[in-house]
Amino acid sequence: MHVERLLGRALNSFDLPDALVERLDSALAHASSLHSSHHSAALHRVTYRHTYLLADGSSLSLWELVHNTGRDGREQHELYTDETDVRLAASRLPIGRSGPDVELDVDLDADLELLGALLTLPTAPAPVVYVPDDSADHARRVLRRAENPDRPGEAVAARLRGAFAHHIKQVFGRQCGVAGKDAGFALYEHAFLLMDGSEMSVWEVEHTATPDGRHMCEVYEDEHTAREAMERRARVRGRVR
Repeated sequence: MHVERLLGRALNSFDLPDALVERLDSALAHASSLHSSHHSAALHRVTYRHTYLLADGSSLSLWELVHNTGRDGREQHELYTDETDVRLAASRLPIGRSGPDVELDVDLDADLELLGALLTLPTAPAPVVYVPDDSADHARRVLRRAENPDRPGEAVAARLRGAFAHHIKQVFGRQCGVAGKDAGFALYEHAFLLMDGSEMSVWEVEHTATPDGRHMCEVYEDEHTAREAMERRARVRGRVR
């Protein structure tokens, strides 16, 4: 089981709250995403986010820091429950200046999630739980990272500046072959609760169906258009379901 392997290899897994570990026992599916990577002559450091879908319909994330500071350059693994904590731990690692230092940090704002599909879902849809967490800024970042020419315009951006809570849901994810290469596709709904009491969603497509395999984000105003965009990118017949 993925979570057991994750806990088993972490040096500090004993620091995780018992209640959190117990919640992970009900995990139905998981998705892992690369968030940052640093490589220099002295240090290789990578950060991942592991997100688990739980039986009650909620999700839980763990942040994993992997670095080569063990004896003889062996890999070490650490786990954290908060992004701030893992970034602080990463910053404390010695970078060193003995050779070329190439910084490959992925923009954390982009929230890169090259995920496999969450294959097991709850038997009944869980109610949407909106979380007030800098939601207007989250909306701004989602729209900012969109690379498609037909992304939502200023009218949508203006409405989302009034967002005070939001909810993120992955509704599709899979790997497939595109032009002889593997490519990952994921579709997310970013749902927002606005100050006037109304609700509004934008739909984000993340994929690697690019000529060089680079990760790309596209954002659309409705699910139908987002799924059509995935179909075009995947070059497959029929609707993606």
